[in-house]
Amino acid sequence: MTNPNSNQIDKFLKSYFNDEEFKVHSLAGDASSRKYYRVISNNQSWVLMQWEPYDPKTYPFLSVLNHFAIHKIHVPEVIHQNPTEGLILLEDLGDLTLERKFWESQNQEASIPFYKQAVDEILKVHYPASLDQTDCTAFKIKFDTEKFLWELNYGKDNLLAGICQFAFTEKSQAEITAAFTDICQRLDRETKYIAHRDYHSRNLMLKFDKMRVIDFQDARLGPIQYDLVSLFRDSYVNMSDDIANNLIEYYLDGAKSYLPTSFSRSHFDEIYELQTVQRCFKACGSFSSFYMQRKDTRYLKYIGHTLKRVLKSLSHFPEYKVFSDILLDSGSLERKYEVL
Repeated sequence: MTNPNSNQIDKFLKSYFNDEEFKVHSLAGDASSRKYYRVISNNQSWVLMQWEPYDPKTYPFLSVLNHFAIHKIHVPEVIHQNPTEGLILLEDLGDLTLERKFWESQNQEASIPFYKQAVDEILKVHYPASLDQTDCTAFKIKFDTEKFLWELNYGKDNLLAGICQFAFTEKSQAEITAAFTDICQRLDRETKYIAHRDYHSRNLMLKFDKMRVIDFQDARLGPIQYDLVSLFRDSYVNMSDDIANNLIEYYLDGAKSYLPTSFSRSHFDEIYELQTVQRCFKACGSFSSFYMQRKDTRYLKYIGHTLKRVLKSLSHFPEYKVFSDILLDSGSLERKYEVL
């Protein structure tokens, strides 16, 4: 293993394995700054996470993990840790993501039982874990107007002004800012529950055909639709609307004992479409930023169809026509991102 901190890692692992031999292999990274390794010893394996030094009492990864585990949300087990070195040895969940399961299925219907497991997990996040407001970092941050607006502007700056080189006039800048602000204020008015924040098919693992949840350290309060859009309108898969709608029904059936008597399905659907506009455009901003900041082309192929999803949801909101017009005028929907 070649790593600037390999001595610290070696010392950390020796403190756990004692005299047993072990091997360490780097795992392919995603968009995160964290590094992951697979550790193998005596025909068993673990995953080593390396990040910055942390305080175990306030570290979001551990705070959310422990809170989720209390409410029987299936998260990886922590085996060993060294906070001063930023090292955590975790249960190895394998390499089978929900995304891979979706694409390996002969048809989309075959993946439905696994998506229902994912829904079962997010129901526990949204309700039992949210109702138990003990000391967890997820309760200390939230999706509010400012955060939603930052995410939309991230898409505007990296995709429209960045990759597409769209020249905003003073008038168009003011108009898009007004539209963005109104969208974010409407979302901010929704009742807030714990949102995983990145509840998509690459952060859901299958171990022995049972769903496990990862990458939860950025959990915060927000609308329930944020996670549902992340899962059912995921940029990494092409789930049909029929299957997505059936899974939403499955979610709402599971949530019925928690939903207020004033629950309105039409309002739920409206916010779902509005959250799609915000969440999917934010995803396009992230994919674009990886290219703009470090010329990472791996995510460019997901921009085109995700933007079409944004435009489709915008059709439900004629009051935000300026946003649709800018998407069209910028050429963002026709651009071949894969050949940049």
